[in-house]
Amino acid sequence: MNIRLEQPKDYREVENLTREAFWNVYRPGCTEHYVLNQYRTNQDFIPDLDFVMEEGDGEYQSSGKIIGHVMFSKAEIILDDGTNFPSWTFGPISIHPDYKRKGYGLKLLNHALEKAKEMGIGLLQMEGNIGFYKHAGFDLACKLNIHYHDMPKDEDVPFFLAQELIPGYWGNREGTYCPPKGYFVADENPEAFEAYETTFPQKEKLRLPGQLGYEE
Repeated sequence: MNIRLEQPKDYREVENLTREAFWNVYRPGCTEHYVLNQYRTNQDFIPDLDFVMEEGDGEYQSSGKIIGHVMFSKAEIILDDGTNFPSWTFGPISIHPDYKRKGYGLKLLNHALEKAKEMGIGLLQMEGNIGFYKHAGFDLACKLNIHYHDMPKDEDVPFFLAQELIPGYWGNREGTYCPPKGYFVADENPEAFEAYETTFPQKEKLRLPGQLGYEE
């Protein structure tokens, strides 16, 4: 496998990959591919941490099938005194369904985390399954006294995770994480999203167990 920075020629392939990876996972259909499409022009987007993983060998290979992708974004934490503290997040992270549960996602993420640390990024928050992300060094964000924006401060949020990439970066602070606004672009612009979605092959949207708001 080869990991490299995403290039403009990859955009459509990566968006289709993201759509395939998230379809019917968290909701009927998905919106992650549109988030990615819109995020590349967002001021919080970090081009130097926009990676694709290709099928094939060779450090300089750039023509293989893209099977994975991850992007990073600037974020912020509002401290208890009301000031903003710089932080970062990542996602969506996508692995093609044919390659899931084979270790590729962890390999891609660990590569990106190492590059982020080299760039001086000291703290990451994200929403995900700790069963997977603990293998990349993440733990519950509450253990660092970082709270989720729409949950009570005294409540442990099992899907809200954090990692201090640079020891001592966060210190003994306490604050509340606010997800970047760019992550909600599909909800804020439903007509634009639906128009974008029509440019892809039609797929069946299903309500499945495990999705947000699912009730039997």
